[in-house]
Amino acid sequence: MTLSSVELCAGAGGQAIGLEAAGFWHEALVEIDPDCCTTLRTNSPEWKIIEDDIRNVDGRQFAGIDLLAGGVPCQPFSVGGKQLGLEDGRNLFPQALRLATEIRPRAIMLENVAGLAQARFRPYRLMVLEYLDALGYTCWWQVEQSSWHGVPQLRPRMVLIGLKEPWASRFRWDYSVYQQTPTSAGMALLDLMGANGWPHAGEWATDRCTSIAPTLVGGSKKHGGPDLGPTRAREAWRRLGVNGSSIAETAPGPEAPHDHLPRLTVSMGGRLQGFPDDWVFTGRKTAAWRQVGNAFPPPVARDLGLAIGRALSS
Repeated sequence: MTLSSVELCAGAGGQAIGLEAAGFWHEALVEIDPDCCTTLRTNSPEWKIIEDDIRNVDGRQFAGIDLLAGGVPCQPFSVGGKQLGLEDGRNLFPQALRLATEIRPRAIMLENVAGLAQARFRPYRLMVLEYLDALGYTCWWQVEQSSWHGVPQLRPRMVLIGLKEPWASRFRWDYSVYQQTPTSAGMALLDLMGANGWPHAGEWATDRCTSIAPTLVGGSKKHGGPDLGPTRAREAWRRLGVNGSSIAETAPGPEAPHDHLPRLTVSMGGRLQGFPDDWVFTGRKTAAWRQVGNAFPPPVARDLGLAIGRALSS
């Protein structure tokens, strides 16, 4: 059974890839960033891409779809930002709720940074729940660890799932279905790190880069370039044997010494996020890395989409 979806703030397509794998057909993906839209069109030309601000989208044209999904901007709740929440002009949760009102889908899935789970944002979460309850949705907030889904990265995400009855009573956060033990970041990247002939890639993967990766970050257009984050994050990467000061164009070559601290490439970042290896991130390196670092891991979206799909198809 094919289910229909509309996705807000689609980014580079991480959530869309996962939901498609879970059996959802995208009626439309809305994204304002031109580089992300080019990435989406390049990889999946069959998808309908609306290159616009979600504030300008009339949801009534999609009335009756099965799932409204999206990753609304995380800056208002990120520990790396000012945490202004409702007062932040980039907070698009109200727009997502407006579209839910206009579309009235059977199910909703919205994801954000784990910072939204902090106690200071509890009144905001309750406000969202009360609004959706008035629309007839039974909702759950849950912090999902990407590593539970086999992603070799920490990356906790705060996920809101809501369904109308009778489907809400059939929904389960069924961890036994998808909980996996992820491989280490080193083993996940071994073939990519040795692609240019670095003779020590195997030792790097088995002796140094032996745990899952810290959370990737993409930065914003105003702040942050193609690197692995602020000082604390870079130090965590250094302990894994990775130089987080910048992003490399290619993997290290045969001349790189044994104690070399390799940098990640855009394709390595995509692998750590769970993207297919043939997924192309378009644009210059900074833009491409921003797409990678800000993405919702496809395996997480797939597993949650499967859980929603089981409820909707019962």
